Amino acid sequence: MKTKKEMREEYKQLKFPMGVFQIRNVKNGKVFLGSSMNLEKIWNRHKFQLEMGGHKSKGLQKDWNEMGAECFVFEIVEEIKESDDPAVDNAKEVEVLLELMAEKVKPEYV
Repeated sequence: MKTKKEMREEYKQLKFPMGVFQIRNVKNGKVFLGSSMNLEKIWNRHKFQLEMGGHKSKGLQKDWNEMGAECFVFEIVEEIKESDDPAVDNAKEVEVLLELMAEKVKPEYV
C-alpha cells in the first residue's frame, strides 16, 4: 500500500490539460473567456461561484441569475500541452494564448 507521501508525489507528477475556455450563454451568445492550468477542474470552480452568487464577472453573474444555469455551456477553446522543458513558463504560455484568443473572440463578459 502506498503512503500518503507517495500518493502526493504521484499527484504532483500528473499533467493536466491547460489552455483557454469559454462560458457561453446559448440564449444571447455572450461569452466569458478564461484560462486555466487545469481545464478539467476550472468549470466546477466557476459554476460554484455562479451558484453561490459570487462570480467576479458581474454581467455573467447577472445573466446566470436571471436566465438560469441551463442557458450556459462550458467549452474548451484551445488546449496546449505542458512542456517538460524547465525553461518554458507554462503559465505564461497559457496567459499569452488567452490574450490571443481574447482578440479573436472578443468576450462580452469581463
